[in-house]
Amino acid sequence: MLQKNGNIAGPRVLEHMVDTVLYLEGERYFSYRILRGVKNRFGSTNEIGMFEMKDIGMCEIKNPSEVLLSDRDENPPGAIVVASIEGTRPILVELQALTSYSVFGMPRRTANGIDYNRLTLLIAVLEKRVGFALGNQDVYLNLAGGIKINEPALDLGIILAAASSFKNKSIDKEIVAIGEVGLTGEVRAVNLIDKRLKEIEKMGFKKCIIPESNKKLLKDNYKLDIIGVKSIQDAINYLSLKDKNK
Repeated sequence: MLQKNGNIAGPRVLEHMVDTVLYLEGERYFSYRILRGVKNRFGSTNEIGMFEMKDIGMCEIKNPSEVLLSDRDENPPGAIVVASIEGTRPILVELQALTSYSVFGMPRRTANGIDYNRLTLLIAVLEKRVGFALGNQDVYLNLAGGIKINEPALDLGIILAAASSFKNKSIDKEIVAIGEVGLTGEVRAVNLIDKRLKEIEKMGFKKCIIPESNKKLLKDNYKLDIIGVKSIQDAINYLSLKDKNK
């Protein structure tokens, strides 16, 4: 029996008795499912499997990035691709943000697919460090495909998507963003940067914004145009998202 958050309810005796514990994650109204190992006595738990529910049952998705980006045709403001690591597998997913003027005294913050508290923290950083007046704006964030990702490397993408929607300026479809954001607005290094960049290159993207500290340590040569940034201000300036509303 499971709790509302998906964890095993009651004393964890059953979990301690078995050799392997697997969680099957996914949203009710989406067809994608992630099989994640949280315990494995005789092997690694640092792996995931991604499946799609079809009429014949669950079918393996061999290239999750291609599937999650398949519906990305237009280029509206507030959309950007981010590179995450699930287990040892790099996954590219579209992150969408929407800001709109709040008619109530308390603006709403809604997050689908990422941690709500992380969204509110990053909005506060965007307000304080860049000067965007989001105190009277409702902010909605969504990860396309109905999957859930809880990784700091999405921070920069969240910041840029929110800024893009607020300024009503689109971000180039060929750009991918990677980076953890600190409270002072600095963009911090992330792990497994080479795996992420190889996946981005394989999927045909042309540019990638990454932390400057990661760029200095790159060993391989990439066909990508790699832009290193030290702060969210650098990234926003590069994308020209601080211009006046059109």
